[in-house]
Amino acid sequence: MNLKLKKQDLLGLLPEHLVLTRTRDADLRYLSFDDGPEPEHTPKLLDTLARHGVKASFFLVGEKIEQHPDIVKRIVDEGHMIGNHSYSHWSFRNMNLAKQLDEVYRTDALLRLFDNRPHHRMRPPHGYVGASLLAHFARRRRSFVYWSYDSLDYQDRPVEALIDRLRHDPPAAGDIVLMHDDSDKAADALDVLLPEWLAQGMRFAALPGSAA
Repeated sequence: MNLKLKKQDLLGLLPEHLVLTRTRDADLRYLSFDDGPEPEHTPKLLDTLARHGVKASFFLVGEKIEQHPDIVKRIVDEGHMIGNHSYSHWSFRNMNLAKQLDEVYRTDALLRLFDNRPHHRMRPPHGYVGASLLAHFARRRRSFVYWSYDSLDYQDRPVEALIDRLRHDPPAAGDIVLMHDDSDKAADALDVLLPEWLAQGMRFAALPGSAA
């Protein structure tokens, strides 16, 4: 028996209002996409979601928001949630707190232009968050969003392998699904799987935006 706790297990021990890894919703699943907006891939993904009537959550990189504001506007206009994925997408591991906060609040300011929220749910790049940033968020009643289901769509494998894995081990109710919009793999896989999943009675939604 492997008694070593994974990072997601440890994060799941923290209060949900600080770190959310999955929800307790008995009906809904939550697709989430990191690293966009990407002009070569995000519009195709949005077309796929619209075709199947599914809302999702997009954790966006500040530099790319500045470069592609039209895509961000479309994401919001079509009813998806936008979240904070830092300004540069560099790992927070080797940054001091001041630099981490600059990455967070600089991106918040950009996102605010599209949805008028003062702060946004945060998914740190590469999943790293240290004790200082956790404490800062706790004091300000802000939240991090991780995931409970990793699609592994970033692996260098054919999209058919991704479809096969997700078909045989689909996300459960309450799962927050990690995917990416920096390639077409998610869009191509979901175009096949969403009709199947919806026919099976699965329902999907965007995560609620942060009220902080």
